[in-house]
Amino acid sequence: MNDIYNNLTSIYGEAPVKEPARQLYFIEKCRNIIENEEKRLGRKLKKCVCTFGCQMNAHDSEKIEGMLGEMGYIDSKGEEDADFIIYNTCCVRENAENKVYGNLGMLKHYKKTNPNLKIALCGCMMQQESVIKTVKEKYSYVDLVFGTHNLYKLPELLYNCLSTGESNIEILSAHGDIVEDLPSVRHFKYKASVNIMYGCDNFCSYCIVPYVRGRERSRRPEDIINEIKALVDDGVVEVSLLGQNVNSYGKGLDCDINFAKLLRMVNDIPGILRIRFMTSHPKDLSDELIYAMRDCDKVCPHIHLPFQAGNDNILKRMNRKYTKEQYIALTEKLKKEVPGIAITTDIMVGFPGEYDVEDTLDIIRRVRFAGAFTFIYSKRTGTPAAVMEDQVDPDIVKKNFNSVLETLNPIIYEINKEKIGKTYKAMAEGVSDHDPELLTGRLEDNTLIHFKGSKESIGKITDVKITDCKTFYVLGEEI
Repeated sequence: MNDIYNNLTSIYGEAPVKEPARQLYFIEKCRNIIENEEKRLGRKLKKCVCTFGCQMNAHDSEKIEGMLGEMGYIDSKGEEDADFIIYNTCCVRENAENKVYGNLGMLKHYKKTNPNLKIALCGCMMQQESVIKTVKEKYSYVDLVFGTHNLYKLPELLYNCLSTGESNIEILSAHGDIVEDLPSVRHFKYKASVNIMYGCDNFCSYCIVPYVRGRERSRRPEDIINEIKALVDDGVVEVSLLGQNVNSYGKGLDCDINFAKLLRMVNDIPGILRIRFMTSHPKDLSDELIYAMRDCDKVCPHIHLPFQAGNDNILKRMNRKYTKEQYIALTEKLKKEVPGIAITTDIMVGFPGEYDVEDTLDIIRRVRFAGAFTFIYSKRTGTPAAVMEDQVDPDIVKKNFNSVLETLNPIIYEINKEKIGKTYKAMAEGVSDHDPELLTGRLEDNTLIHFKGSKESIGKITDVKITDCKTFYVLGEEI
């Protein structure tokens, strides 16, 4: 990236046409405006990046923070003292959207007390026409709005706002090329997330993601490998490979590559000690991928494999493309080939027509999940499920949701209890938020652990003995 910076034309010349040089040019233009504003105010300008939703959004926010940092913004304590606030939004469930709208109402007051404040919205919510209409009608004080397909254009869009003082809305209906080599930040020195693909082709009937993230497109393997090698040079020992469905990685590329082959390539990179990935769709979890997990010593014995619902009729209406027994057979094969593997999942309750959850409870008992994201179906406008008949009464949904938790949580606790007295390797990620005397981290199977240990172990993989457990984490001590 430094070479691109060095070859930039003067910020007073014409903007480059090609990316990422074009955005790096506008970063410099923004930096010039921000420096002048700082001289006028006699202080540094501050940024606040708020992230809603999944790991993909969190990784996108790292890119946003990186670009803003290059412009000269420093971190604020929170929204109340920021000069630039950006919400990177999620639309998978209604409560995430409502939270964004609620926070936006609060920002109107901040805007009055700080006339320099710029407010921006980006991410999945912004790809919906109904949301853009609401923002224009009720939140006209928002300065910048863009979506998932043009996140890389933040510098150019922000420059237009800063230089003209006018609001700017740019939503693209389709994705373009994948833009590499833009600034990014990491919140952990020793671990990092790496996007290997974007978008989704599955079109589950309840899910808005393919409509807001676009169709699947994979990054070239050499770009992924080079990024990971650069991360290793910067101290990273654990990498998480991200995609809406990593199992379908490689489709559309003009080279002989799939996710199993990519895993083996990453496993061969010197310096990497742990490899994680998410998310996997059951419909295309291949034997080849299972064997790669078995053979690659750096791939952690954990897979997140959402099943969503147990009933075959509901799965068909969801357009999930597998049956209950096919899913269970996959988990049995995983356990056979990768001994000790932890399987986590997503479970949705209350999809149209789901009046009981007996099949879901049967899967929970038979698979014995180490963890799960459990949530109630949320109607998303624009999806096929939103107009389906047989929307389930909320009282029935609540009863079924409680049944899922009452079945699932004791199993998770039992799995954690079996670890007591045994020794595992844990990545020490930092000091616990709840007890400054404890470190917090993850075992190889992704179990959350809080343990007594030396702060010098932070960022390292260390041996820990498990001494106790709760439902969602274990306790231990470094040995």
